[in-house]
Amino acid sequence: MKLERLISMIYMLLNNEVLSASALAEKYKVSQRTIYRDIDAICAAGIPVVSFQGVNGGYGIMDSYKMDKSLLGSYDVSSLITILHSMSTVFDDERALETIHKLQTLQHGEASPSLTMDIGGSGAYNDSLRILRVAITECRVVRFEYVNAKSERKERCVEPISLLYKYDSWYLYGFCRERKDFREFKLPRMANLLASAEYFQKHSRLPERGNRYDDAQIVSKVKVMLHFSIEYLARAMDFYYSAEKTFNEDGTLTMTLEVDTWSVERWLIPSLLSFGDGVIVVEPAEVRDRVKASIEKMLKRYSEV
Repeated sequence: MKLERLISMIYMLLNNEVLSASALAEKYKVSQRTIYRDIDAICAAGIPVVSFQGVNGGYGIMDSYKMDKSLLGSYDVSSLITILHSMSTVFDDERALETIHKLQTLQHGEASPSLTMDIGGSGAYNDSLRILRVAITECRVVRFEYVNAKSERKERCVEPISLLYKYDSWYLYGFCRERKDFREFKLPRMANLLASAEYFQKHSRLPERGNRYDDAQIVSKVKVMLHFSIEYLARAMDFYYSAEKTFNEDGTLTMTLEVDTWSVERWLIPSLLSFGDGVIVVEPAEVRDRVKASIEKMLKRYSEV
């Protein structure tokens, strides 16, 4: 097949300094005239093939188009390909794919990758990421509805600066015109995202990035001890992977974790309620009482239905 031969030939040229037409013809079992036509097709595709004259002449690709193999080891190449592949899938980035193809020429008989990544999400989630990335590149103002940690839904007008991936989620970092300050916005809390036709000037100086969320500020820490039933071990470890873990003789699990007081109400108690009777708050009593109060409130609501 001509296409397969052309692709193979490109990799051959990338991996060798010079290859003669006769050597290529012998490898692909075609005539030298066919090789000449293939070289013309490769050049037409934008790949800079150079012809070398003389006894040891032939064809090669310009050095400036190649990557220096001495710069990267096989581990580096494999890791970069994995990261770029995940990014190209999320952002539909053709330039990332081109870089992947170049990096693949540095691999020699690599086994299956030891690392894989998937940092995307559903179709709508990835669409939002692509809208934001284009807006960042083109310096276009974005508008969206945002639900903050207090469950308040408000319109936001933001000058987007960068995307961040942390804590298993994507965030937008930008200048919020409503707050007149730089803020981080969690992508899942956005709705009706729109890149407007309005452009903004790039910020020449950015403040040091700290915990500048569009949320309440963290005040202090509290240590919480939890006791999980056997059937909830896997889910507990998924939810609280950074906690200290102690497996008990009866197969149950005790976890100790530190959370800020702001997160107790907003995150910890709702997550504990999702375990039903599979978890008990051992300490502190304050958190245990707040869980009980939440359960009683739920029961009251259902009794009124």
